[in-house]
Amino acid sequence: METPSLPILFLLLLLLASADAGSVGVNYGRIANNLPSAVKAVALLQSQGLTRVKIYDADPSVLRALSGSGIKVTVNLPNEQLYNAAEREWFARDWVRRNVAAYHPRTRIEAIAVGNEVFVDPHNTSRFLVPAMENIQEALVKFDLHRDVKVSSPIALSALQNSYPASAGSFRPEFVGPVLRPMLQFLRRTGSFLMVNCYPFFAYESNSDVIPLDYALFRENPGVVDAGNGLRYFNLFDAQIDAVYAALSALKFDDIRLVVSETGWPSKGDPTELGASVDNAAAYNGNLVRRVLAGGGTPLRPKEELTVYLFALFNENKKFGPTSERNFGLFYPDETEVYRIPFTAEALKTYREIRPPVTGNHWVSKRGQGSATGQTWCVANAEAGKDRLQAGLDYACGEGGADCRSIQPGSTCYDPDTLEAHASFAFNSYYQRKGRVGGTCYFGGAAYVVMQQPKFGKCELPTED
Repeated sequence: METPSLPILFLLLLLLASADAGSVGVNYGRIANNLPSAVKAVALLQSQGLTRVKIYDADPSVLRALSGSGIKVTVNLPNEQLYNAAEREWFARDWVRRNVAAYHPRTRIEAIAVGNEVFVDPHNTSRFLVPAMENIQEALVKFDLHRDVKVSSPIALSALQNSYPASAGSFRPEFVGPVLRPMLQFLRRTGSFLMVNCYPFFAYESNSDVIPLDYALFRENPGVVDAGNGLRYFNLFDAQIDAVYAALSALKFDDIRLVVSETGWPSKGDPTELGASVDNAAAYNGNLVRRVLAGGGTPLRPKEELTVYLFALFNENKKFGPTSERNFGLFYPDETEVYRIPFTAEALKTYREIRPPVTGNHWVSKRGQGSATGQTWCVANAEAGKDRLQAGLDYACGEGGADCRSIQPGSTCYDPDTLEAHASFAFNSYYQRKGRVGGTCYFGGAAYVVMQQPKFGKCELPTED
């Protein structure tokens, strides 16, 4: 194994960084009576380097505040207007005229979310969804905006009949014929994407006895192998998204892209809401941003870019429901941080997750194996494929600064001369030199953390304490 020349390494880095890099946005909800003005909220978005925002209406004050900001905007036609948009073409045309055409392109509206989680709407508006989307699309065509603005609708994971394991993902049959299939056909025809609201918090809260917290928070863990497709998952988010991809595939809509229109973790909850805390919210959102901006898709679709909208910009004090509903915000209404996380690749360079003290074993697997010393190692994920392993190896031994002298021909750890063994040595060297910080054992999904010291042939992976 030879360290690549600088031109080759530069090309590999470009491929890893640009082809697979994702995008992070935020949901700007306003169910509160103490929020700053829209002008201040937009200034806050800009100060954090956020370039995408999704709102739950088309409020003129917000759209005017976003004018000239360069921030890409998703507006929403609320559920209560679905009937009119579906039954009256003039209503859809007037809605687009007033809420889109009047502001675009100074306000960079890129998408319209028609309804929100319509399948769980108690007012039974599902039958109006696709006709409303069709009429909104026709209105965009009339205003010659259909090339710039896409039409979609966010669905909740409750639209799935099965979500575990990911390979068994399927939609609820009562939605498929009447709504889902026609909607997916619409998305395919218009070149749009499916919006999905994905919350690992709720899955963890309901199943904390079987879902490890580290798995839900993107922290180091041995991963879970999906018996149906043989893929190893290292976080619950990826597994949930792949369940949607599997459901799409079952209906033969493999070409439909996904946008994660909502995801987040509450910083506070009722005593019964397990996992709701500032530490966990910071870990989930911070590690998710790192995950998205580092590049790479899910195990099922490794080359698919991820666009993710965090929920939400502010805590909203007038939301109904348990305490968590009012505490998903990244910021308090006075614009101070609930916790600090990065939103851009530049901010990631200095970001390190602050973790609470660990008691007992760092992590215990279902087999009862853990690291008594708290030490961990980074190894190659053979299931990631040769190309990702080689690209990660080249980066670690080049730009990453890993010590790869021991895997050169004739050196102590050259044997076994396999890509998996050499990549494991390089990945682990990089991981140890970075202080085993969360996210430094990823390499686009080509690596994962283990709790027992690995050995390849006669060569044990070292630590650098």
